[in-house]
Amino acid sequence: MQLLITPLAALDLEEIGDYIAQDNPIRAASFLAELRAHCEKICRNPEGYRRRPELSDGLRSCAHGNYVIFFESAAEQVTIVRVLQGSRDIPEVLKPS
Repeated sequence: MQLLITPLAALDLEEIGDYIAQDNPIRAASFLAELRAHCEKICRNPEGYRRRPELSDGLRSCAHGNYVIFFESAAEQVTIVRVLQGSRDIPEVLKPS
């Protein structure tokens, strides 16, 4: 299964890394590697994760530490939509513009 990270999710990852790097650049790099590895893990069994119909049809999520990975899956592709800090107002952030 192919993994696709949307530009918005890539920006989320960059911002997460920048935030953590303010205090610990080494941990920032390792944490981003963990998040990316978790995204790869999602590809192996996307249907095994929680559905989030209250946020969007077809959306699923998976927690990683204090962050939540939001994704959609199709027959041959998993699309990482956003990676957000869990304490954010998730419905507001994911609301269509």
